[in-house]
Amino acid sequence: MKATFLPDRGVVKLSGDDARHFLNNLVTAELAEVKPGTARFAALLTPQGKIVADFLVTEAPAGHGGGLLLDCPQSLAGPLATKLGFYKLRAKVTVENLTGQLGVLAAWDGQPAMMPDLGFIDPRNPDLGYRILVPRELTEKVATVLGADLVDADTYEAHRIVCGVPKGGADFAYGDAFPHETNMDKLHGVNFDKGCYVGQE
Repeated sequence: MKATFLPDRGVVKLSGDDARHFLNNLVTAELAEVKPGTARFAALLTPQGKIVADFLVTEAPAGHGGGLLLDCPQSLAGPLATKLGFYKLRAKVTVENLTGQLGVLAAWDGQPAMMPDLGFIDPRNPDLGYRILVPRELTEKVATVLGADLVDADTYEAHRIVCGVPKGGADFAYGDAFPHETNMDKLHGVNFDKGCYVGQE
């Protein structure tokens, strides 16, 4: 098994009584079944339906403070947290940019010996493997727990490309692409049966 810390990924946290309902009403995926150990691929869109940011959403276990964690591009973590804060109005939601405290470790080509608490299968394509949200300084320790050999991030990028999964900012421009143009519908990132969300039309 291989693993690498992804230096271009960040983490945004939503907590509070209304967090799930609030985010579910904004994004392309259905988040009702997201729980610790699982994730959904989703995007926040402009009112015109173009992708502002795409991310993987998982739930932190109670032992890690609960709440929803968004694995997102590091360059968009701050703007995304600000944007979500703009939408919250009176909702009981706290939005925090945890980038710097938590990052993203990808692991693939095998089964982990043990899955850490903040780990999940990549919901876009099972061949992409697993994602684990960890502080960067714990990379080696977590790789050991997984039973994985550490490799460089370029090795993961090559694997992502082989899996046919586009990367925002490299394969398409944020603010300029519709979900269907980036295969989000094929990568389980768009729910066609849920209620309204921003940019749905």
